[in-house]
Amino acid sequence: MRLRALTTTAAAAATCLALTACSLIGDPEPEESSGSAGGGGGEVVLVTHESFHLSDELVAAFEKESGYTLTVQAAGDAGSVTNKLALTAGDPPGDAVFGIDNTFASRAIEAGVLAPHEAPLPEGAEQFRLEGDDDHLLTPVDTGNVCVNIDTTWFAEHDVPEPATLDDLTKPAYADLFVTPGATTSSPGMSFLLATIATYGEDGWRDYWQRLLDNGAKVVDGWEDAYSVDFTQGGGKGSRPIVTSYDSSPAFTVSKDGATTTTKALLDTCFAQVEYAGVLDGADNPEGAAALVDFLVSEQVQAALPDLMYVYPVSDTVDLPAAWARHAPRATDPLTVDPATIEAKREAWLRDWSDLVSR
Repeated sequence: MRLRALTTTAAAAATCLALTACSLIGDPEPEESSGSAGGGGGEVVLVTHESFHLSDELVAAFEKESGYTLTVQAAGDAGSVTNKLALTAGDPPGDAVFGIDNTFASRAIEAGVLAPHEAPLPEGAEQFRLEGDDDHLLTPVDTGNVCVNIDTTWFAEHDVPEPATLDDLTKPAYADLFVTPGATTSSPGMSFLLATIATYGEDGWRDYWQRLLDNGAKVVDGWEDAYSVDFTQGGGKGSRPIVTSYDSSPAFTVSKDGATTTTKALLDTCFAQVEYAGVLDGADNPEGAAALVDFLVSEQVQAALPDLMYVYPVSDTVDLPAAWARHAPRATDPLTVDPATIEAKREAWLRDWSDLVSR
């Protein structure tokens, strides 16, 4: 789902990030509870995607101020999590969910997996509320832009011009070089599909995908598979220097001295994404779930998100890491698709996409 281990010193840095030893946030001081927390007890189970991460210090802060013990149940990508919750509607495997994004939100709402909860939003977060969510089923926690990323060192070493647009990915020069997570199982994959729909329109996106697949594009289940396994800068032994990722990704593939980065986001390919948290309908511990959702939009968590999950907080009072401004300029005009249109046409689009990919 989200970035978890991205540096040019791949293996060591990946381990460091995963263990939070490289976190820049230090040890946050516990704050007073901002919402439903305080006086709780028992376990609260968070259902989330495999790229979710909170530091031990933040987990301890939540448990101290709320009185609940946090258990994280993480597996798969956001699409897989949403599908799992839809199949267990009314009898969820946990109490709260994090990681449903604007590309899968309508599916979760339609399936009835969420319960109302109005969390106290930080300054600037109101703009990221899901349009039409009058019952406050989903609380915005972070935002970012899904973009095509490239390994700039690979293109320099192979004397191949860098691609710049979605159209470039269908050209012979980039045959067998692109990998993307799937639209049915991954929120970045769904965002990439929507980027192509926004670019080529209802009448043109299928033809674009056919050309993309004919040019050797590889489709995998999730972001972790695409970035960490197949991408040449992902820390493994990948062979594909073009990948679907985020506009913040290049800030985490930097040289040891921090002067340069080995990747670049193609800012004309980006699709706007917001991730949400919510209380699950039928939760064993709805009070604990509400406390957890409130905690995720608290100042201490919002300040930690860039370093822990490499996403932008919804709070506009958080100072972003300096490396983001230097190496990862944000897309200023990302592609979008109207949420109502996504809700109305999602299933048809995914059926058509699946038919193309399975041929």
